[in-house]
Amino acid sequence: MPASPSDVRADRADRADRADNVLALARLASRRGAVRDMLGWLARRAGGPAVLVGDTGRVLAGPGGEHDPAVARPAADAAVELHRRGAPSAVLGGGERPPVHLIALDTDPSTYLAVIGPDDPHCGMLLADAARTLALCWRLEQAERARRRIESAEEHSREAVLHLLMVGSVPAAQRIAGALRPALPAVVQMYVIECPHPRRREIARRIDREAGGAAWIVPCPVRPNHLLALVPPETTGPAAEVSDGPHSPLPASLDLLIVRLVPECRVGVSAAVALRDTPTAYEQAIHALAVARNAPERRAGFGGDVDVTVLAGPEGYLWASELLAPCLRYAPARRADPGPQELLGTLGSWLSFGGAASRHLKIHRNTLAARLRHLDELLGVEVSRSLAAQSAAWLALRLHTAPQAAAARAQAPPGPTATLDTVLGTPAAGTWARAQLRPLEQARPTAGLETVRTWLRADARLPAAAAALGISLPGARKRLTRAEDVLGRSLLTAPSAKYELWLAMRALGSL
Repeated sequence: MPASPSDVRADRADRADRADNVLALARLASRRGAVRDMLGWLARRAGGPAVLVGDTGRVLAGPGGEHDPAVARPAADAAVELHRRGAPSAVLGGGERPPVHLIALDTDPSTYLAVIGPDDPHCGMLLADAARTLALCWRLEQAERARRRIESAEEHSREAVLHLLMVGSVPAAQRIAGALRPALPAVVQMYVIECPHPRRREIARRIDREAGGAAWIVPCPVRPNHLLALVPPETTGPAAEVSDGPHSPLPASLDLLIVRLVPECRVGVSAAVALRDTPTAYEQAIHALAVARNAPERRAGFGGDVDVTVLAGPEGYLWASELLAPCLRYAPARRADPGPQELLGTLGSWLSFGGAASRHLKIHRNTLAARLRHLDELLGVEVSRSLAAQSAAWLALRLHTAPQAAAARAQAPPGPTATLDTVLGTPAAGTWARAQLRPLEQARPTAGLETVRTWLRADARLPAAAAALGISLPGARKRLTRAEDVLGRSLLTAPSAKYELWLAMRALGSL
């Protein structure tokens, strides 16, 4: 029997309505947060709450961030029952409970689209049309979440490798790096790249591509606008034709490519060092970055010398051990309390990064403050406040961890305990100190020796230094920035050369 005109019109209306629904779903699928938007559209279109439910009854997604338990419970119970039956779709509930329309999505593990409450014969067709697009969007969102988790895990693993290198655990760092790739080279250069924080990942990908996958790139855990890259020296090309003034010439390759590709970047490059000397390379790169900020090329290589082991013979190594002995002999009262190595690690991190050491060590700032108070008590000096105590502790840590320290201590002749003045009173120390201060002596007065001396006498505190110089705070900062350019070293950004300059002036009796 042929269909009546009214039936034909109804069928055409249903087809048009269904086409509109499919088109609306396709539009929503192209948006960010497509699953949430599609569930919201379904709820409005079907006249009841719409959610995605796992086969264990866990609500996975809904139109909003929070799910009303009174709404979610019927959907969860119905999804568990449908999974038990092994059916692809059903309408469950009814009577005193609202009906729940369910359809399985093509996903693994099983996921169900549930709409609660509508008593509409067309609801099944609407869900069937929505399920195809929704399953694809859900799989894409799950894949994106998995990608972000993997990316985050890799970032944390790479950060852990860098941390191990910075604390001297080279074999452990090499084992982890060998699994992640690329393997860590025996000789490296450290690049510290200052860049806009929102673009760190994009810039890291560019650097990795330009370095042919040979660079070990880590977002800095302390400064959100820094990228750190360990690069094999052979990655760089021949010396550039351009030079960076009084600083060392740079290879005309990776660092030059970085500043050309991303004009917002500033790059500091260390000298080539053995992998075990990664902490030294980091300090060198930070010093070079201080120069790069004001260099027209926006890049600079390190051209100085931070080897303070020239300051000490056997007596110096013995002095360092005696200064740090209270920490080295410390036995924590509780198992959870930090031990000697952890305390020394905290001291080294704080001397390098100040308050940002809490981010470097992954501890709360209150925990950092408590450890610093403990170190003050153990060492008998105010390391947390006094630049003199900080400079002595910095030198002691450098000498204590030097490769030749153990042998030198064993060779030290018996006699009275060495003092810092004894260590700094040798001819070698005088030669080192004069070399450190010579650039300042030759500089203009506003960037010269007296400005830096006043700043050091004020415990490297800018407000006190500005008051002593009789100038404004911005004026004092500008003078120290000029001194950074003259020295080729960082003064205002940690790791800082302030400890070396204090020691040099103390060695020459000018503090």
